[in-house]
Amino acid sequence: MTSLTSRGRRRVLPILAAMLIASSLIRAVLGASDAIAEEAAHPLPAEPAATGMCLPETDTGALIEAFRQREARVAERETALADRAQALHVAEAEISEKIEALVAAEASLAATLALAETAAEDDLSRLTLVYENMKPADAAALFETMDTAFAAGFLGRMAPEAAAAVMTDLAPETAYSISAMLAGRNALVPTE
Repeated sequence: MTSLTSRGRRRVLPILAAMLIASSLIRAVLGASDAIAEEAAHPLPAEPAATGMCLPETDTGALIEAFRQREARVAERETALADRAQALHVAEAEISEKIEALVAAEASLAATLALAETAAEDDLSRLTLVYENMKPADAAALFETMDTAFAAGFLGRMAPEAAAAVMTDLAPETAYSISAMLAGRNALVPTE
């Protein structure tokens, strides 16, 4: 077994390529001669128009009728497609109007919620200010009657001095409950 060197391989590849090209040219020539021989053996019939002959009237009438029926079907489909396109256009316009209405309603709702939130915050701030300006003993008597969480919410919003004055006038149990509530209200807030 001899091994071909790279130089030997370089000589073999062009020779193989030339042989393949020659083979395909020979096949093309032989195939063309077979096709020419086949055409000579079985010539195609001459076109009626080339020989001056016309198709019989019944054939052309049936052909024309078939074309008319097909044209009617095509026109029917075009009409159906045009109707469908119009319906889609109307539906698209309605959807666009509804989307615009929803966007407007959403904006209105957001404005109303913002107004309500601001109003609620204003009310709480005003009431906190009222408690801060009350005499500590009177505010303490009022806070004694409130739910502990509710009272803790107001005391947490008050200025530290005012809250301290109210806490001193509360019963020790109530002051302890409110203090525990204030100390633990942010215990569950995530730190990270």
